Amino acid sequence: MKTGRTPAYIGIGANLGDAQDAVRRAIALLAALPGSRLAGQSSLFSTAPVDAGGDDYVNAVVRIDTELAPADLLQALHAIEQDFGRERPYRNAPRTLDLDILLYGEARIASASLTVPHPRLTERAFVLIPLLQLDPLISIPGQGPAHAFVPAVAGQSIRKI
Repeated sequence: MKTGRTPAYIGIGANLGDAQDAVRRAIALLAALPGSRLAGQSSLFSTAPVDAGGDDYVNAVVRIDTELAPADLLQALHAIEQDFGRERPYRNAPRTLDLDILLYGEARIASASLTVPHPRLTERAFVLIPLLQLDPLISIPGQGPAHAFVPAVAGQSIRKI
């Protein structure tokens, strides 16, 4: 039975304050988004920052099935980040919380505010490995099976918490 909901995969990361607690609380908030339900969540992972300094990150990926349009979902994610005190002083700055739309159904979106699939999804172990934990056979629209990109991230530090 079709629900009118689209599967969306959200990357979650934090490395300031109590990062594990922030990621867990963010998962609960994502599950409570209007017209959405939590359909799966990865383990929490500890990862070294990529192209940045600072403490290690706590990362996870969740799947929500949502009625929210991509732009509305992005707005909701930004509101959650703001509630956690997210600041963006410079690119790849340490974060209290970072939420990214990795995939939105089979959509390919390229707008000024949103690119889906996430442009660095295939280059970052901290999203690719948790995504594959949720769905080992997932395919990235326009790019192919996600597991094909694992060798490219094999050198990146990632550890299940």
